[in-house]
Amino acid sequence: MQELFTKNTKVIFYNEHPVPIQAMLDYDWICAKSEPCVSAIINPKKSGFHKTFFGPKEILIPVFKTLEEAVRYDPKADVLINFASVRSSFESTKVALEAPNIRTVVLVAEGIPENQTRELIRLAKENKKWIIGPSTVGAIKAGAIRVGYSGGSSENIIESKLYQPGSVGVVTVSGGMSNEVYSIVNNNTDGVNEGVAIGGDTYPGSTLLENVMRLHDNPEIKMLVVLGEIGGTDEYEIADAIKSGKINKPVVAWVSGTVAELFPTEVQFGHAGARSGSRKVSAVAKNKALKDAGAYIPKSFNQFGYLIKKVFDDEVRKKKDYIPPTQVTPQIPALDFESAIRDGLIRRRTSIVSGISDDRGDKLTYNGVDIDKIVDKPLSYTINALWFENRLDETGMDFLELCLKLTADHGPAVVTAHNAITTARAGKDLVSSVVSGLLTIGPRHGGAINDAAKWQFECITNQIDSADFVKEMNSKGELIMGIGHRIKSIQNPDERVQLIKKFAKKNLKQTEHLEFALEVENETTKKKNNLILNVDGAIGAVFLDILKSNKYEDEEILELIEMELFNAIFLLGRTIGIIGHVLDQKRMKEPLYRHPWDDILYK
Repeated sequence: MQELFTKNTKVIFYNEHPVPIQAMLDYDWICAKSEPCVSAIINPKKSGFHKTFFGPKEILIPVFKTLEEAVRYDPKADVLINFASVRSSFESTKVALEAPNIRTVVLVAEGIPENQTRELIRLAKENKKWIIGPSTVGAIKAGAIRVGYSGGSSENIIESKLYQPGSVGVVTVSGGMSNEVYSIVNNNTDGVNEGVAIGGDTYPGSTLLENVMRLHDNPEIKMLVVLGEIGGTDEYEIADAIKSGKINKPVVAWVSGTVAELFPTEVQFGHAGARSGSRKVSAVAKNKALKDAGAYIPKSFNQFGYLIKKVFDDEVRKKKDYIPPTQVTPQIPALDFESAIRDGLIRRRTSIVSGISDDRGDKLTYNGVDIDKIVDKPLSYTINALWFENRLDETGMDFLELCLKLTADHGPAVVTAHNAITTARAGKDLVSSVVSGLLTIGPRHGGAINDAAKWQFECITNQIDSADFVKEMNSKGELIMGIGHRIKSIQNPDERVQLIKKFAKKNLKQTEHLEFALEVENETTKKKNNLILNVDGAIGAVFLDILKSNKYEDEEILELIEMELFNAIFLLGRTIGIIGHVLDQKRMKEPLYRHPWDDILYK
């Protein structure tokens, strides 16, 4: 029959699996082919392009949703490699066997129901198509094409010289063992011409004999190597073909599973078809039948390579018409960056340095602490790990918890909530609505914590008198951040500030920043009774005292102020409330907000 695979064979790949696709293209490159063998990919869930490499260059392979589209794109493609799951392998293969352009289907899935496989075999014969598999790693035509995973890694391909055609045809049942046999053949002959693993299911799409005969009819192949296995009767068909003269080239064979003779009961090996069963399907019986028919059979698998060498030397190499294969220098494929990094073959400078978490190991860690040691703790433990390198003590973490509760919300009228509400009512999504509220945090609302901490820290550090500070700010016409409230006053104090002062008094030995802030409040309220220390100023002052109690140096505190860490406390807390307002509006299905005319002064 016509060869299934040549150097010009084009393949359609079913299911977008990057690893085997790249492996096939790397083989093309090793063999110095001018273009990749995979011309189209089928992905039932999407269409577009698949990014991959051909040698050192990145290329795009078109992706289609159906086989019909892929065949229309490349009518010359006559091989389908089917990497579909067990659930969809039957239907997708059926479609391929009915497509006029497809001649060969390589079916990778393992465990396809036997009745479905028999139906596919019937369709293949009816349409004069060829199936390799199910449960196969594929095939390899040395120097021409690699179909699927056959041949193993690029290193193994090169080591076994599968980039240049030899004189030996190889047929195996096992996909894993096929790579071992390729290596044995390369070490003891002039190399593999074509190799195929038919798959270990009970009903292979094409049998051992069918594939042996296919390779036997190739004039380039001078010798055949067959690796069968326990179970089934396919090896007897090869024996009969040798006896009848249909096979007249030397055959070196071994049926694995002779160890089953040592077990008192039936043995099931790895493949569905590898069952010890009756005496007839035993490895010992089939090896004897092949030997009696004229095949060369070693005493054990350990002798397989020695016998292959002897037969090749005697039956092939010594013949007058033998021409050694032309030696080819393979192109070495470029290393994948990830593999090269992993193996320590290259180095590069990193783009990002992360000092707070690590997700590479078995457990996620926050600043070196396993996540399972944090999850049972209050949220402040997580903040301590991610923001403060686990330097805050229990008091510091308790204060963070208090701040998150006090800053979470302050009603729908404040700008953070109002913006989020109007955005949500405009039909925007949760993230957009929350962000619209967060973007209003600034020096007049929420963002004053950082600026308040800054003047409090500088005044204490430089030993500035509170009255002098207020006088200086007044002369410059600048507002004192953290001082003043629109509604609250000395007579009507902000309960949140009271709770913060109560916490400080109870838990801190030194409160110099808070005391200074209250001295400033004493000066500002002489002018107006609502120029009180507000929640922003109180948080800034107490947190400065907490940092001092946790042995933070002045330079470190100044760095935290410059990084706006103090504002982060309000930002995190208020996000909770903003989300609540957005969900509230969506839950009530409130319509688009429009500001009333009577609340607008028109000029």
